[in-house]
Amino acid sequence: MRVTMIGSGYVGLVSGACFADFGHDVTCIDKDQTKIDALKQGKIPIYEPGLETLVENNVRAGRLTFTTELEAGVTDADAVFIAVGTPSRRGDGHADLSYVYAAAEEIARNLKGFTVIVNKSTVPVGTGDEVARIIKETNPDAEFAVVSNPEFLREGAAIDDFKRPDRIVIGGDNPRGMEVMREIYRPLYLNKSPIVEMSRRSAELTKYAGNAFLATKISFINEIADLCEKVGGDVQDVARGIGLDNRIGPKFLNAGPGYGGSCFPKDTLALLKTSQDYDAPQRIVEAVVSVNDNRKRAMGRKIIQALDGDVRGKTVALLGLTFKPNTDDMRDSPAIAIVQTLQDAGANVKVYDPQGEEQARLVIQNVEYCASPYEAIEGADALSIVTEWDEFRALDLRRVLTMLKQPVLVDLRNIYDRDQAESLGYTYVGIGR
Repeated sequence: MRVTMIGSGYVGLVSGACFADFGHDVTCIDKDQTKIDALKQGKIPIYEPGLETLVENNVRAGRLTFTTELEAGVTDADAVFIAVGTPSRRGDGHADLSYVYAAAEEIARNLKGFTVIVNKSTVPVGTGDEVARIIKETNPDAEFAVVSNPEFLREGAAIDDFKRPDRIVIGGDNPRGMEVMREIYRPLYLNKSPIVEMSRRSAELTKYAGNAFLATKISFINEIADLCEKVGGDVQDVARGIGLDNRIGPKFLNAGPGYGGSCFPKDTLALLKTSQDYDAPQRIVEAVVSVNDNRKRAMGRKIIQALDGDVRGKTVALLGLTFKPNTDDMRDSPAIAIVQTLQDAGANVKVYDPQGEEQARLVIQNVEYCASPYEAIEGADALSIVTEWDEFRALDLRRVLTMLKQPVLVDLRNIYDRDQAESLGYTYVGIGR
């Protein structure tokens, strides 16, 4: 099959490379000439384990190409995937669909023969209807079907998620279009990956509902963690106790500083805005968003409290800046609010992240960026672990103790054992413990 990806960001690049690995001929298109030039040279603009090798192999095999020319990619395509950004719109929080609609109009001008237009971007209910209207209005003679095919990729595990998905959701009502989608995903169907077919609007809502539910689990366990601290419980024991109930499951029950990234913050907000438009309030999701927003600065205050409530003139070392490990994504990372809270209280902040420094510099200023964990720790009054990168799980705690001015370890990801840390002489502060 001939597949075209409009947008060569996280979703478009990962999806395009994986489709090419299945044997399809894939063209990835982006208006950013610098990005396309870099991709042609084998330089990947995002950090995702395994992606560089996957792209390199499929470019070499001739199945994956990059261009800024939309016409060349659309004219002969069996399916054109729209994988452009849908950030929260400034001012009202609705999803900004301007890039989606602009792509639809440009696609329409270049259609020749029957083509499936696939919304891969995360979009609110009804977006597919508007895309279809724009295409029909722009090119009344076009033969096409508009399908919704939401992505469920976890940053840091995206390739495995794409190739071994829990499910593939395809929303549409055009039999010819649905058959094209089945053929595109046939390699996964042969591997027993379930393909769930539904209406286009149901598929659009499925993505938002899924992310909102996972975000709910995170905010729920974080509030339980707060209660554990008050009553003397251990949130890790509680999470294990409820997670073994197969109706609940253990995933997304790790207490921490709150969720961030490219999906949960904007998708929960977009779902709330959609619910307001349709007069169908989502009270649970409202509470989830509120809990998460408040939690991030609360983690900064937790560090301040560990230093007896006064950090003015003191230095705090933060390990991990990205919203999760194995990515360079800083969007809505808890680290941003934590750093701001510490700086507002007069602290000096030293930071280290294995992959996120370049992106972090765009949103976190007036901190000392360090080249290693131990450089950040040297001379600090307290150490806080914000993101649970693997390299932070085996720090030499005896060495760290000699480098800190005060033996304060604030473990916002609960990766160390309290008893072990305290036996070494640390003042240990965890989450919900």
